[in-house]
Amino acid sequence: MARKELGPRSLEVARAVAAMIDGLPRAVIGCSGGPDSLALALGAEWAGRRTGTRIVGVIVDHRLQEGSAQVAVRAAQTLDARGIDARVVAVDIPTGRDGQSYEGGPEAAARDARREALSQVAGTDPVLLGHTLDDQAETVLLGLARGSGATSLAGIRPRAGRFWHPLLGIRRATTVAACREWGVTPWQDPQNADPVFLRSRVRHETMPVLESQLGPGIAEALARTASLLQADEEILDAATADWLTAHGVDPAVPEGSRLPLRPLAAAPTGLARRVVKAWLDAAGVRATFAHVEAVRGLCRSQGGSGVDLPGVRVTRRGHELILTSAPGL
Repeated sequence: MARKELGPRSLEVARAVAAMIDGLPRAVIGCSGGPDSLALALGAEWAGRRTGTRIVGVIVDHRLQEGSAQVAVRAAQTLDARGIDARVVAVDIPTGRDGQSYEGGPEAAARDARREALSQVAGTDPVLLGHTLDDQAETVLLGLARGSGATSLAGIRPRAGRFWHPLLGIRRATTVAACREWGVTPWQDPQNADPVFLRSRVRHETMPVLESQLGPGIAEALARTASLLQADEEILDAATADWLTAHGVDPAVPEGSRLPLRPLAAAPTGLARRVVKAWLDAAGVRATFAHVEAVRGLCRSQGGSGVDLPGVRVTRRGHELILTSAPGL
């Protein structure tokens, strides 16, 4: 297929991708066939020809909706027609321990399965995802509604480990327009308009009300909040790592890991919370605020007491907190 000159919106997308992949030999694009990820993939193809980056498109079929296999094949064909090496990967969605509900719900289960599949294809290469400024704004708003801390309000990071997000400065309307300029028809996921999903309600109901009542620019303001907090988070993460190192705590070895009580109790509240959360995260616990506070509460309890968390137990013994696998696991 002959390549057309890019229009203003498709060029905006392509340049954003080029800025992120410049110097990479290979990048994997997670593509659902929707407007955001389809625009990302086509922008990556344009960028890759200029940066010398090999682009691989991966369409993950979650097999949760009727006709999902056909949607995945159609997306792969669209990418193939534009010169992108595309493949479909079908995944099974985990149900959680012993067949119980997956922690975080079905959306979290699908996300984790999708990311695992993308990571398998990528190997050591980065995976690019099509989250936009609108996704960032919705994430911050949801964090505010849940009473989350700065880590959650910092939203989606441009580079979160192997998962990179080059379109965080681009509006969703731009990706839709870019697909139109490229002459492709994206898939419209019906779940994105289903009010049963909280993010869908935020997107189609809450954000428009905020725009109408507070004026335009709400999405940009929320995204800017995330960007500002991300810079602060880097400093706080470094302070947390320094504390753990200074007190001989190695989060890479969670089983039997110990936290010294006296320095933890003496640390500022914000730092103490981050230390505990980092300690639990390293053990694979999706630590909530309640989990962290329960562990911090052991600083004020008597010896021998402990708290049970998902998959682990934290016990106070002498002047230390000790983390072990929960009985029966």
